[in-house]
Amino acid sequence: MENQYYTLIEKQDFYEIIENKYGELAIFIDARAGTPSHPVLEFDGKKTALLKRDEWLAVRLDNIDPETKNVLAESEVVMIVELNGDVVERVYGVPVDNVEEIVFSGRQTRADELVKAKSKEDVIRAFGAVKSWTGGEK
Repeated sequence: MENQYYTLIEKQDFYEIIENKYGELAIFIDARAGTPSHPVLEFDGKKTALLKRDEWLAVRLDNIDPETKNVLAESEVVMIVELNGDVVERVYGVPVDNVEEIVFSGRQTRADELVKAKSKEDVIRAFGAVKSWTGGEK
């Protein structure tokens, strides 16, 4: 298992939302590293959605087309398609949660991506520390 103590971010220029003949939506985004864990798509009913991919990473979708917002607001689940160029990396269903306001505690690393800062305890746990020493002067 690889321990990652920092996050490398690549720029995502756009996303695409498509609707099939059954009124189901699929959202195409750039692939991110790692497998999503309990992802959810929060939608404010206006023009912004936030894909909470896992507890550390969220992808913000701004300027959702006005035609799309009604369909998205009525959707219970959307399909997320992560692409690496034109190659599909992964496809997964995500529940849609309609919210008043989108809130994500973390730092924005680029226009569309938010990363939750890891705490000292998170890094120590990921490192697998068995002993700890302090030094210096107080």
